[in-house]
Formats: sequence, C-alpha cells, structure tokens
Amino acid sequence: MTLTNLQKKLLNDFQRNFPLSTTPFADIAANLNVSENDVLQAFQDLNDKNFISRIGAIIPPNQIGVSTLAAISVPENELEKVAAKVSEFSEVNHNYERENAVNLWFVVIANNSIHLNNVIQAIEQKTGYNVLCFPLEKEFFIDLSFKMDFVNA
Repeated sequence: MTLTNLQKKLLNDFQRNFPLSTTPFADIAANLNVSENDVLQAFQDLNDKNFISRIGAIIPPNQIGVSTLAAISVPENELEKVAAKVSEFSEVNHNYERENAVNLWFVVIANNSIHLNNVIQAIEQKTGYNVLCFPLEKEFFIDLSFKMDFVNA
C-alpha cells in the first residue's frame, strides 16, 4: 500500500498529543485543513491495511482497573491459531511471540480482579492451554511513539 500524504501526517503527527475533546477527528481535520470524513477514511484505510490496530490512550498499569502480563506455552504449529483466539478477547490489547518455551505473551486489562481472573479462565478454556500470570512488580515506561521514515512508502 502506498501511503497518502494525509496518512503519513496522521501516523507521524498524532502518535502523541491526540486531541482530547468530544470531536478529536474534527480537531485533527481542522489542524490539517482537510475534512473530518477525510481523516476518518484515512484512519479506516490504515486500519484495514494493518498499519494501525487501535486508536486510544495509553494509561499506566492498574490506574484504571487491573492488569497482568500473561503468557502461554504453545506448540509452534498452533501459535497463530491460539494467538487469534487470545486476540478475540476485548480485554487483551495485544499479543506477541517470544522465542522461548513460554512463547505467546499478552496483556490482560479488566475492571477488577474478579473480572481479570474470569478472563484468564475463559482464555484457558478457549485455547486449551494454561495461562501464566506475571503481576506488575516494578513499572517501566517505554515510549512507543517514533518518527516514521516514509522514503520507500
């Protein structure tokens, strides 16, 4: 997919300082001198092509609700299938593979500890694998925003 200039601006300029208002997409449109529909369509295209997976705030762990880092040991030939099942849960915001016996990692966020435990149990039931939980002991902040190089895009 070749990115449009608008898509490049959205990816670069709104990783941080996304407008916190009741009309964020209209605010972005006004900032970029395009229509709100142009912004919404550009974000939809980026999502459809898997350039983005979500638009939302990053909130420090356990500030709203509770969370845990979780992992499963999955045979390599089942990894994609199990990862897809884990991703079906709205409480899971991402998952990723690690090169280890415990190879599928994900973060689970829930309203409270009862809800969190219920989600973990549901993931175990749906996948057929035990979930290991690693509660937060020490918080680290990783800035995930970065300037994108679009020379070849």
